[in-house]
Order: sequence, then C-alpha cells, then structure tokens
Amino acid sequence: MRRSTVPDQLDGDPLALEQQVCFALSVAARGVVSVYRPLLEPMGLTHPQYLVMLALWQHAPLSVRELSRLLQLDPGTLSPLLKRLEAAGHVRRERDPSDERSLAVTLTAGGAALRDRAERIPPAIVERLGLPIEDLRRLHTVLTEVIAATNRAGAPGPGAPS
Repeated sequence: MRRSTVPDQLDGDPLALEQQVCFALSVAARGVVSVYRPLLEPMGLTHPQYLVMLALWQHAPLSVRELSRLLQLDPGTLSPLLKRLEAAGHVRRERDPSDERSLAVTLTAGGAALRDRAERIPPAIVERLGLPIEDLRRLHTVLTEVIAATNRAGAPGPGAPS
C-alpha cells in the first residue's frame, strides 16, 4: 500500500469551514482592510487606491502594464482605480512618447505630497493590530510564499481567463 506524500493535515471533516486556508485568508484580509479604512478615509483613499499609490511612491513613473504586474491586478480592475485617482488629482495618465500604445502613470505634486501623510499608516496599523512586529514580518514571509505557491500551481494571473 502506497502512502500519500502529503501528510494528513486535517483532523475530522476535511471540509470543516474553520480548517480551510481560503476561509482564514479571506476573513483575515477583510479584517486587515477594515483596520486600514479609518486611516485611509481622511486621505480620500480606498485600500485598493492606497496599494496603487504605494507602488507609485516607490516606482513612479510606471506603465499601466508594469503597475498591473506589480499589484497583480488585471488592467480592467486597475483602470477605474487610476481614473478615480486621476480625478482626485493624485496621478496623471499620459501616453508614453516613446511608445504611443503604452499609458504611463505618474504622480502629481499632490499625489507625491500625500506620501508624507501615508508614512504614518504602517506604524498605526502595527499598533492597532497589537501583534509583535516579528510576527507580522513572519506572516508577510509566509503569505509571500503562499502567493508564489499559487502562481506555481497555475492560479490565473492578472488578465487570464478564469
């Protein structure tokens, strides 16, 4: 009799809700985003918009394609976020002069200035969660490994048909 190389990880019912990784990740993600919400609202940002701004504060200017890859969002999801950020005066979308097919996203002066306020968010999140920073760093490492594993497992990427 051949034994599975995957260890028995579940006790009892393999479909028990509280044992599902997807359930824990989903609830944790919603919970963490709700902790961000009151910090982002005074800045006029939603959590997805904040992620776009983080990418731009670090890497601007970026093409929409590069931004889509960094955020692991399909362009159809990213486009309305960029339109709202542009309407708020935080970003500018322009055709790349070297490649008219490419749309470049840059920060406006107001969008760049918003970074100063945003620097207060990470320490406020750590304080509100009340978890040791070492635990949060370990969690980040594990979640990054989960993301890589889902990519290796063939989970559809941005823009892929489902």
